[in-house]
Formats: sequence, structure tokens, C-alpha cells
Amino acid sequence: ALDSAEVADTWNISVIPVELTSFTVSAAGSDVQLAWTTATELNNSGFKIQRKSAGSDYVEIGFVPGFGTVSEPKSYSFTDNNLENGVYTYRLKQVDFDGTFTYSDAVDVQVVKLFSYNLEQNYPNPFNPVTEIRYSIPQRNNVSLKVFDMLGNEIRTLVNGEKEQGTYTVSFDAADLSSGMYLFRLQAGSFIQTRKMILLK
Repeated sequence: ALDSAEVADTWNISVIPVELTSFTVSAAGSDVQLAWTTATELNNSGFKIQRKSAGSDYVEIGFVPGFGTVSEPKSYSFTDNNLENGVYTYRLKQVDFDGTFTYSDAVDVQVVKLFSYNLEQNYPNPFNPVTEIRYSIPQRNNVSLKVFDMLGNEIRTLVNGEKEQGTYTVSFDAADLSSGMYLFRLQAGSFIQTRKMILLK
């Protein structure tokens, strides 16, 4: 009879205790969200979350328990909160119950915190007939972005609903409007800002 090592050697196969099928990292404001999945697990104690920034070594910032030994896919997540602006590198250290471990590939992410509400000038301006409007909100809020004529009549509603923290770009097509000056207004909570734009056909 062959033991497992002899079988692996004979058939040239690798015994992979934990098969990691995906590992993604994304930034949302000052927080970084990690998500990963496994196809199978063998004696998986769990995952140590490791992070480093430019010029520093990896540090352990958390631990997510594994499912031991399973043959069906499993999903995991971890959130790293309140980071400063910068580029961060993350990796997973998968640890077995007997102490052996393996590392995942490293993944980089950039954190850019937003500190204030802002409505940027549309671009291009003057425009014909399409322009883009960018705005930023530092926290989740109900957002309204509307276009008015110079008499204060509402022409178009571009955004109306709850938005997460972030920077957004909205396209405004004025093909059905006449040349002239228009106003666009952002309202998010108690914040209100209005700018002018010129449609020139």
C-alpha cells in the first residue's frame, strides 16, 4: 500500500490543503474591504490578515477563522477601518491546525479619504450638447442634482437618491435645450451648492 506522500509523488500531484479561488481588495473612503473565497479546505484553522504600507513591513491586523475541512466553496470578508491616505498592500496568511501556513498573492489598494462636499464646474464649459458634472460627498447621504434655467424653472433631475461616500461623474445631454446659461445645483443633506454652465449650439 502507498501512503499519501508516495501517491502524490507517483502521480505527480500536489496536495493543496486550502484552495483559494479569489482574493479582492477595494477601498471605500477611509475603509478597505477584503473578500476571498475557497473551493475546498483541509484542516484550515483560519486566515491571518496582513497589511503593509510604503517603506514598512507586513503587520497582522486581524484573524478570520476557517471552516476546518470542507469540500464546498466558502466565502470570507474583513474590513480594515479608518486608514490614512496612501497605498496599502494586503495578503492572507492561511494557517493549518498543525501550524503550517501559506501566503496568498499580495494585492495593492489606494485609500483616498474625502473630507468635504464639493460640486465641480462642469466640463467642457461652454458645451454642445453634452457635458459632465462631478461631485463628491464625504459620507452616505440623500443626493439631489438638478438643472434649472435662469428663471429658476427645473429642467432636469440628474440624481435623486441615496449615495455612498465617494466622487461621482454625471453626464448631462442638453440636445433638446436652447443655447443659453443654465444652473446646476447639488443638495446633499444640508449642503447646497449651485454653479452656472453655458450651452452654446
